[in-house]
Amino acid sequence: MQRYFIETSTPNEPTIAIGAPHYHHLINVMRHEVGDECIVVFNDRNSFIATLVTITKAEAHLQLKTKLEKTVELPIEVTLACGLPKGDKLELIVQKSTELGAFAIQPYVAERSIVKWDDKKQGKKRQRLQKIAQEAAEQSHRIQVPEIKALLTTKQLAAAATQYTHLFVADEEEAKINENQAYKALLRKIPVGSRLLIIFGPEGGLSRSEVDLFCQNGAITGSFGPRILRTETAPLYAMAAISYEFEL
Repeated sequence: MQRYFIETSTPNEPTIAIGAPHYHHLINVMRHEVGDECIVVFNDRNSFIATLVTITKAEAHLQLKTKLEKTVELPIEVTLACGLPKGDKLELIVQKSTELGAFAIQPYVAERSIVKWDDKKQGKKRQRLQKIAQEAAEQSHRIQVPEIKALLTTKQLAAAATQYTHLFVADEEEAKINENQAYKALLRKIPVGSRLLIIFGPEGGLSRSEVDLFCQNGAITGSFGPRILRTETAPLYAMAAISYEFEL
């Protein structure tokens, strides 16, 4: 059943109007007719099975029927801070980490980031990444679309550490000395409701000064095992481990 994210809180009325951009997909792409059902999710995370009751040239009207009580979200909020990688790797990270339950993705400019975003490019990039996140959230039947946050510098990211209850830095140098227990230990002590920030470097990893800066702001470091993972692989490994620890 097709799922649509509505950018308002749950209304008091049982009938809602759907306009652009969902109208085009609902009517012209999916070719829904009066009597068909879909799922609508409001930004306060309430979701309902809804029935299409009327169609005009600009709007479709849906009647909210059954409220869905099942939750599919992780019990902790996970933000992935990714040093800007090359090519379309960030798009892959956004799509797959959304399916795996990420709460937000925070791009940042690391010392070894080759890619640079100017103000104009950043706006377009965020818009495209947000669309990818929404489509992945719809596909995976989530009730939360991860936020693609505004680009930060390394110093700004370190300063933002106070927003989170736990910080972890994926450090390939730790992998070289086979320090692979820190992440496992961290996940086992994080309580439900925590806000976890995991920081990943771009191709080439993080500099020692960057790692030191994050640690000064409360982060712990560790690896995801003895192998060195690509910048687009490490976030997905981290999310899969979280799902295993908290959901399976």
